[in-house]
Amino acid sequence: MTDINPEKGLPTILCLTDSCDLPESELFIGLKNAGFDIDVMCNPKGRNYQRLVDEGLVAQPMALKSRFDKAGTAAIHDQLTKKDYDIIHAYNPRSLACGLRASKGTDIRVVAYRGVIGNISFLNPESWITFLHPRVSTIVCVADAIKDHLASLRFLWMRIPDTKLRRIYKGHDLAWYQETPADLSEFGIPKDALVICCTGRNVPRKGVDDLINALGLLPKETNVHLLLVGDVIENQEIKSLANQSTFADRIHFTGYRNDAPALAAASHVFVLPSKGREGLPRAVIEAMAYGVAPVVTNVGGMPELVEDGVSGLVVPPEDPESLAAAIARLINDPGLAQKLGASARARIASDFHTSQTVAQTAKLYVELSGSE
Repeated sequence: MTDINPEKGLPTILCLTDSCDLPESELFIGLKNAGFDIDVMCNPKGRNYQRLVDEGLVAQPMALKSRFDKAGTAAIHDQLTKKDYDIIHAYNPRSLACGLRASKGTDIRVVAYRGVIGNISFLNPESWITFLHPRVSTIVCVADAIKDHLASLRFLWMRIPDTKLRRIYKGHDLAWYQETPADLSEFGIPKDALVICCTGRNVPRKGVDDLINALGLLPKETNVHLLLVGDVIENQEIKSLANQSTFADRIHFTGYRNDAPALAAASHVFVLPSKGREGLPRAVIEAMAYGVAPVVTNVGGMPELVEDGVSGLVVPPEDPESLAAAIARLINDPGLAQKLGASARARIASDFHTSQTVAQTAKLYVELSGSE
């Protein structure tokens, strides 16, 4: 970590988030263990809320309903009156907008987190109450692709200064991923089947239609089954497309599952055929952590996560033919799939470890507070 000015000491941080995921929670704990005085305001319904309470990190429970949540803004303001904070770190647009209003008139530095590409524009009024607000000191981007996208935004003379943009990968730890691979027989998948898994939300940009179309390009005799995990089960157009596929009886919709990582771990190949706007998809990272070979599209931060031909395969977006060829390559060559899966697991351990996120975030805080 950067050398600390003993007269200044480490800065005091207030983190604002929602149902913070495991990497966020472990980041907060890691920063506390590194000596930072850090408080968190977050949703009490979050899966990791009690762990943060047990670590003494939760200052107040908070569940923001919108970017204009009056009660939430008042709660943040109330917390700011109780303690002399140097930095607010907001992990979503709602908390960023409310945190900026709550800290109006103070000299507290405000850090924003950005995990996806898009939806920020100099012509969008909501961008000016969040990421383009002049009091935002730094935007932490979860991938270089997001940082580069924000740096490219222009309108007349306006742009986001490079000094405001910082890439810090969201870190993980292989120790978090120790679940036993799921038993896929509940979906009617034979034990000798080659299983492709895809986990994602029910939004068109996830490219599930491209994956189903790619599956249809494989030889009919291929002993392959597709496991679609998540609320895509609610998409009638996707279900209709699946029913028309030559592999219709081998496409399985699981719905939302708490054991999604275990389902990926039981698969042979993990595919995320996104059309755009990705940061570092958690579903891909989880599959890589279990040693499952990933196939992803060349969008957003995914090529930073998956090295083509080394820790997985990368194909063009919206290209079912290339996607089918990559899938066929892995299911026809189990040795290659195993090799890429092992490299994928090693990559998460070496280049996307939570300790790196803690160290880089700590360095940012020290720089912003002038504690160097």
